[in-house]
Amino acid sequence: MQRIAFLGCGRVTEHHTKFFTDGSIVGAQVTHVCDIDQEKANVIGGQLNAVVETDYNKLLQNPDIDVISILTESGNHGVHARQALEAGKHVIVEKPAALTPKEILDNEKLAAEKGLMYAVIKQNRFNPAVRTLKKAQEEGRFGKIVTGTIRLRWCRYQSYYEDGWHGTWKMDGGVINQQAIHHIDVLQWVCGPIDSVVCAQENAVNELEAEDTTVAVVRFKNGALGTIEATTAARPDDFEASVSIVGDGGSAVVGGIALNKIDLWHFVKEQEKDKTIPQNMSQEVPTGYGLSHGPFLQEIINELNSGGIMPPVTGSDAVESVKIIHALYKSQEDGTWVKLDDNPISSNLGI
Repeated sequence: MQRIAFLGCGRVTEHHTKFFTDGSIVGAQVTHVCDIDQEKANVIGGQLNAVVETDYNKLLQNPDIDVISILTESGNHGVHARQALEAGKHVIVEKPAALTPKEILDNEKLAAEKGLMYAVIKQNRFNPAVRTLKKAQEEGRFGKIVTGTIRLRWCRYQSYYEDGWHGTWKMDGGVINQQAIHHIDVLQWVCGPIDSVVCAQENAVNELEAEDTTVAVVRFKNGALGTIEATTAARPDDFEASVSIVGDGGSAVVGGIALNKIDLWHFVKEQEKDKTIPQNMSQEVPTGYGLSHGPFLQEIINELNSGGIMPPVTGSDAVESVKIIHALYKSQEDGTWVKLDDNPISSNLGI
C-alpha cells in the first residue's frame, strides 16, 4: 500500500482526487494533503479523509509518506520534485515536469542515484484512441508520413489568468506550455522526432504575459511536415483537441475535446478490425482532462508495489515536449526557424 501525499490543492488536484475517491485506484491511499491555502487544503483533505498540512517541510520529514504527488504551480514543479527526491520520496509530477529541460534531467538523475521513481504525468498516452494511433504507426500502417497536425481549441476566460501565476513567464508560459504540451507530446511521440520549427504567437483575446494563441510549422526528421494550432481564445467553450496523421498508406484523426475520439480511420490496406476501431477505441469524456489519469496512476502504483521504480513516462520521455516548447518560444523571439538539435532555450520561459 503506497502512502501518497498531494502537494498543492488546486484545480488539477480536484481531478486527481476523483480517482482516489471513486474506487478507481487500488494499492494506494492519499494520507496527506498540503497547500499554503488552508481553505483549499481542508476541502481536498476532507474529500480524502487525509491529514491537512500547510508546511511542505512536514511532508518531506514524515517517514510515513512514500510518494509525493507534485500538483503545484508549473514553475514550482522542478524545485518541489527535487526537494521530495532529496528527502527520499518517490515523485509523481504533473506536466510540465519543470519549465526547463535541465531541471527535468537533473531530477531524473537524482532519482536514479537514490533508487526512487520520478514519474511525469502524460495521461493522454493512455487514451485508447491515442494508443491505437501509436500502434498503427509502429506497425507501419501509415507508410511514409506526409503531415502530422495538432489543433487545440479551448476556452479560458480572463479570470483564469488572474490568479497570479497562470500565463506568467516565471511560473507558467502560455497556451503552448500549459494546455498544448499534452498534444505536442503526442505529436512527437507518434510522428517524431522533430527537426525544426517556426512559430508565431499572439494574445488574441486574453491579457497575459505569454500567449493565448500559437500557430507553428514543424519539420520532422523523417521528412514529414506538420502544423501546430493552439488557442485558449475559443469561445464559448472547449470544442477540439485533435491530432491527425496523413501518410501514403493511410490517414487518421483522433479528436474530441481531449484526444478521446477516433474521427477518421482509413487505410490503403484495410484490416477487418478497422471497421470497429473508431467505435471501440473512442470515449466520451466530461472535460479536457479526459479519463486516463486513473489508469496512468494505477500503473505507477502497481510498479511501486511490485518493488520497481520504472514509470510509464520517464523524465527523458517528458523532456522532449519541453524542448519543443522552448524551440517554439525561441522561434517567436528570434523570428526564424529553430532547430531542436541546437538545444534552444527561450529568453522568457522560466525567467
